[in-house]
Amino acid sequence: MCGRYAATAGVDELVEEFEIVEVGDGLPGPSWNVAPTDPVPLVVERLVAGASATRRRLVAARWGLVPSWAKDTRGAARLINARMETVTEKPSFRKAAAQRRGLLPAEGYYEWQKLPGGRKLPTFLHGDSDRTLAFAALFENWPDPALPEDHPAKWLRTVTIITTAASDALGHIHDRTPLIVPSDLQRDWLDPATTSEADVRGLLASIPPPRLVPRVVSDRVNAVRNNGPDLIEAVRDEPS
Repeated sequence: MCGRYAATAGVDELVEEFEIVEVGDGLPGPSWNVAPTDPVPLVVERLVAGASATRRRLVAARWGLVPSWAKDTRGAARLINARMETVTEKPSFRKAAAQRRGLLPAEGYYEWQKLPGGRKLPTFLHGDSDRTLAFAALFENWPDPALPEDHPAKWLRTVTIITTAASDALGHIHDRTPLIVPSDLQRDWLDPATTSEADVRGLLASIPPPRLVPRVVSDRVNAVRNNGPDLIEAVRDEPS
């Protein structure tokens, strides 16, 4: 599971790194403690109207998927993650898996390793290079039935992170990890022309296991009100 992560890159950095051609409104600033239902930056690729070309956009979304058919947003916090193994089958995710795939830029994410005696050790898992990670994501656009069609807040864009089984090297921390799309597969993952279940399953199978590095961090991250670069700084080495 991924229940908290850090998205620290600014808009200019994301535009350059992800080859963005259009930047949407309302993008959140950097955060070292992104929590469910927070606004997050999302990379998407959409077809240009009346043409066969695509346009890569950086847009704002809210973390926690609300399916387009949902009556309200109350279940969003339960749909912050989608399991890779069933994402093309479950009603909450299968339409988005076929039509609305995206990338969530992140520096890394937090897990709480269980220790003897019931203690939980906050650990930040990050890449082995300076490149921003790209979590495989699905997004939906939910129409608020209480608002008129022309209301500016009529549509809510929400997103979920796809997770996969953690490798042996990270399994002692948690058995699940975000699916991370390497740079050479990001265009294929975002391609809106790929819509069949078989092709989406092929995309998922082509993504290699993530190579992540664990770092023990301060328990200040436990409180969602805390934010800042100090949250991802190492406090000590791996526990004995």
